[in-house]
Amino acid sequence: MSLTGAVQNGLTLNYVQGKDNNISEVKLDFINDKSLSIEEKVNKLIDLMTLEEKIGQMTQAERDAVNVGDIKNYYLGSILSGGGSVPYPNEASNWVEMYNNFQKEAMNSRLRIPILYGIDAVHGHNSVKNATIFPHNIGIGATRDSKLVKKIAKITAVEVRATGLDLNFSPSVAVARDERWGRTYESFGETSELQELLTAAYIKGLQGEDTEMGGEYVIATAKHYLGDGGVELGTGQDGLLDRGDVSVSEEVLRGIHMQGYLKAIDAGVGCIMVSHSSWQGTKMHAQQYLITDVLKEELGFDGIVLSDWNSIHDIKLPSYYEQVVKSVNAGIDMFMEPYDWKRFISTLKEAVVSGDISEDRINDAVSRILTIKFKAGKFAEPFIDPKQVDFNVIGSSEHREAAREAVRKSLVLLKNKNGVLPISRSANIYLAGSNCDDIGSQCGGWTLSWQGSTGDITEGTTIKEGIKNAVKGRGKVVASLDNADIAIVVIGENPYAEWKGDDPDLSLSKADITTLNKVKQAGIPIVVVMVSGRPLIVSNYIDDWDAFIEAWLPGSEGQGVADVIFGDYNFTGRLPITWPKHVSQLPINYGDRQYDPLFEYGYGLVMDL
Repeated sequence: MSLTGAVQNGLTLNYVQGKDNNISEVKLDFINDKSLSIEEKVNKLIDLMTLEEKIGQMTQAERDAVNVGDIKNYYLGSILSGGGSVPYPNEASNWVEMYNNFQKEAMNSRLRIPILYGIDAVHGHNSVKNATIFPHNIGIGATRDSKLVKKIAKITAVEVRATGLDLNFSPSVAVARDERWGRTYESFGETSELQELLTAAYIKGLQGEDTEMGGEYVIATAKHYLGDGGVELGTGQDGLLDRGDVSVSEEVLRGIHMQGYLKAIDAGVGCIMVSHSSWQGTKMHAQQYLITDVLKEELGFDGIVLSDWNSIHDIKLPSYYEQVVKSVNAGIDMFMEPYDWKRFISTLKEAVVSGDISEDRINDAVSRILTIKFKAGKFAEPFIDPKQVDFNVIGSSEHREAAREAVRKSLVLLKNKNGVLPISRSANIYLAGSNCDDIGSQCGGWTLSWQGSTGDITEGTTIKEGIKNAVKGRGKVVASLDNADIAIVVIGENPYAEWKGDDPDLSLSKADITTLNKVKQAGIPIVVVMVSGRPLIVSNYIDDWDAFIEAWLPGSEGQGVADVIFGDYNFTGRLPITWPKHVSQLPINYGDRQYDPLFEYGYGLVMDL
């Protein structure tokens, strides 16, 4: 039998099942035996596996570091796409072909164990061009709307499955405690309250009410365990925050940072990813107490514990061998070793043979991985039939309308002097600012690439286009301040993600300050819209503004901003995070003894309509 694939890494793959594969020598009829439980099937499969096959299941490799024959020869259990790692051209049909090619090779291995394919679809299927891009989590936190969150997650699952993939590294349940952290926008907000409210809805939207995880659903991943939002300035990468240390007591760690995981486990989450950060000086990937004793045994999590990208390399030990031993014994089951995966496999085998890692620990990890694969229906349906896929669901009008609703509900009105909002559709409007007409900035990081980028990177509607659509036939957008009745200035941040996104100042850009000063001289009302992943310091400027709106990172549907500022809908969003007066107050969080913010947690105005 010949299995012919499409293009992967520039090569056309052809797989031929021959006598050398020894598939016929292994009886696997029990896999489809409906009289057996998943646990019984997993135990039977583990009994058949060699040590090499077990270790392969524990290994997750980056797609562009996998060559023809690697899945079959190394028994790889999982493939992932890092940020920006995509097939060419970046179209849904090519994703399906690529996925099926990898899966075909897995089906040509001795035990025919299917792979899982993981991706960061963190605000929609954001790696695929022209997919629906939702607001990032910080904006979703501002909605406090669990029904909307579930709808967003379900749409994300549908679009991810339309490309064949089955494991989503989402949602982040971090509790962001310092806005200078570059991953603040990945958090629902600064309190455990928001994680408790929204986490379960997000997971059920991705995985289904009964945690089907297959068909039109995907496996969800709660991340990053544990305490990543509590990293402290000066302890992280480049002396900032990312990958830093969390020094709080265990009581605080559990009370603030653990609560979202309790909801995730109750919702049946299939995977939990461990954080790059440390707790009290020890990297989380080495925390046997928190991973095994607490997560697995005390809390009863029975899914896959997954490492983050290359993160075991950060454990402070003299050798890679010791890092592997420490992290496996700590309780990590699957290892995201994107480019170093062959060394991981050989090192782990050496550690088991030498007795530094028990085969019982290996069996526990493999049992968890195989169980999730059975629950997700991968053994029953390992492939995606492109003839059965409706590729038009990706970026469909129905999905974009849901994203537009999310934008409307995420907006937070912080100032509205003399009722300047809503704006009349008959007004002559001057539009300016760095993020006025830039869909890349609206979407932010984790959009088509890891760090994101400015410019016309995907389909959607910018805020400027949305405003033009709203006033068409009545008012107009004018090019000169001299002819304007009102000015809308859209300011904020350029895209960024973890590592590069830490910002110790949170100041406005020089370009935005120049624009604001120019508009101020015109003497007309000024409405400022901020597109950002966190609060920026505005205390020196806000007195000059008649209205101030935080739009977060709204994604591809900027029309949702216009829907509200012209009064078709009212503001309903409330701050999911405290807005500081100045950077020296940070970290500042609701409940602090000294709490004197510019705008407090939960603040949000409404308009008189």
